[in-house]
Amino acid sequence: MAVLRDRPYAGMNFLVDLGTGEDGAQGGVSEVTFPDARLQLNEYRNGNDKTLEATKLSTLTHYGHLVLRRGVIGSLAWYQWWDEARNGGDARRSISVTLLDEQGNPAMRWRFLRARPAAYQTSSMDAALAEALFETLEIAFDRFELE
Repeated sequence: MAVLRDRPYAGMNFLVDLGTGEDGAQGGVSEVTFPDARLQLNEYRNGNDKTLEATKLSTLTHYGHLVLRRGVIGSLAWYQWWDEARNGGDARRSISVTLLDEQGNPAMRWRFLRARPAAYQTSSMDAALAEALFETLEIAFDRFELE
């Protein structure tokens, strides 16, 4: 699906599917923070190697959390999903974040497999500020793919 072009895409047009097939107001995410992905490298050297340099071996892959943020709209969907995970339910889903081009066509898609909530937070309320109230959902996952 990835569409190569000369200019970078704007990061403001995207859809998030939380594994429910809905991308409307329930999934209306205003900010996506992608996780870091790192390979754990271990150094290894045979005792009889002629060179003094160690060989780096890839072992485990480590991922940070996917972080989603949206304005509070009265939907309990994020909280209910987090609550299901908190209570020991099988809350795993496949999540996708789709980047859209200027015409609204899919340009790239990140898929997060076996994803489940790791943290839920609502921003503070302040009567002196006229700011929107936000909720944040941190999502752990086992693997991601890019298409």
